[in-house]
Amino acid sequence: MLNSSPTLTNTELVELWLHGKSVNTIDGYRRYAQRFFRHVGDKPLADVTLMDFQLWEMSNACSNNSLRVAVGAIKSLFSFAKELGVISSNLGILVKSPTAKNRLAERILTEEEVHNIINATSINPHEAQRATRVRDRTLVRLLYFAGLRVSELCALKWRDLKARGDGGQITVFGKGDKTRTVLVGKGIWREINELKNNARKDDPVFVSAKGGHLCRSMVFHIVKNAATRAGIEGNVSPHWLRHSHASHSLDRGAPIHLLQKTLGHSSVAITEMYLHARPTDSSSLYLPDDDEE
Repeated sequence: MLNSSPTLTNTELVELWLHGKSVNTIDGYRRYAQRFFRHVGDKPLADVTLMDFQLWEMSNACSNNSLRVAVGAIKSLFSFAKELGVISSNLGILVKSPTAKNRLAERILTEEEVHNIINATSINPHEAQRATRVRDRTLVRLLYFAGLRVSELCALKWRDLKARGDGGQITVFGKGDKTRTVLVGKGIWREINELKNNARKDDPVFVSAKGGHLCRSMVFHIVKNAATRAGIEGNVSPHWLRHSHASHSLDRGAPIHLLQKTLGHSSVAITEMYLHARPTDSSSLYLPDDDEE
């Protein structure tokens, strides 16, 4: 900690707080911080009171899940400011993050639903858009079979791909600035390479209409539209395919430590949440129901 409290504007404090975090975290946390400071009248963080924090929390008209993330972000900002010496006490420890129902099970698709989404990417009668259909089908399949995060998929360059026997391996730069390698089978590997044409090693694997990397919002759009065409309810997102990869792999006997490495989880405890979301047994199944009596 510094010997004396540094004089920083709220903007400077936020930029220091966000330094080194992932692009997605930076985007989200910056929005939360901006809204928080607007609500408290742009006071310096040292002048913010516990009442200010609580009134801001109460003013958020959003789901408990969203509020929990927002409160967690601002609590993180307070902790960082305390460590930096900008504030003398951390009010964030006095604010309890709201609890929310774990809805992971709702975001795990069946294998049939995943296949229906993949097939729905091909529903386009215009032959002129065949290249786009092939790209979309391949990215949906890769999200599922490799369990990638959408940001990891969007960032892929051809230099990150390497043949391994009939299949291939993909080097992923993921959350927490960690690099991992994911193996894929020959079917998806063949489909990926059909997109290459004359691309160079530093060109994006999934190309936008303007020639650069496909953006996150477009991938969300592709997955959501395919899910809608497949008749699947809910706000289906690319992460649902990652959840489904995890659950289906465990169902088919994949070791949990292998799944942890494939998904890039920091600990096996995070991966274990899929066991709780889709249990294979329950004490309720040992009781006779009306049909069995």
